Amino acid sequence: MKIVETPLKDCYIIEPTVFEDDRGYFYEKFNEKKFEELTGMNGHFVQDNVSKSSYGVLRGLHLQKGEHAQAKLVSCLEGKVFDVAVDLREDSPTFGKWFGVELSPENKIQFYVPRGFGHGFSVLSETAVFAYKCDNFYNKESEGCVKFNDPDLNIDWKISEADMILSEKDRNASSFKDHNF
Repeated sequence: MKIVETPLKDCYIIEPTVFEDDRGYFYEKFNEKKFEELTGMNGHFVQDNVSKSSYGVLRGLHLQKGEHAQAKLVSCLEGKVFDVAVDLREDSPTFGKWFGVELSPENKIQFYVPRGFGHGFSVLSETAVFAYKCDNFYNKESEGCVKFNDPDLNIDWKISEADMILSEKDRNASSFKDHNF
């Protein structure tokens, strides 16, 4: 397992060590002990989620606030997504900055998004199956959503806005300036 630091504080790309031969491949998808040793972050997850989406679907920017904040370890099991994290921790040196990475079964990488971040992804392939581990349980009352196209964030989602398929929640999200983190 290789940990790659991103420009965002405490946000990591995780590249597995892949063993391939004529039969296929094997890799360790997650190891809590190695993760904690390499990042210094808590690697204990309590909930796994999976979603399937079609091209143009954009989910985000979502977050859980307060005691229900969640760190996520995300990956793409089928297809291709552009995954984005935004640092919403007001005391962080990277507050208000975003970073994105393409995830697919071909590159086998995972993206660690710590607590206090907004998170979202856009689907770049015909369909995609997206998986994420969470270190805290979901709580509807603690849900937050920042506008995907907020001009202060200026995120390039790698698809045109005309092709985006959004939920009502994502369409009506609050702006970065108006959000209470």
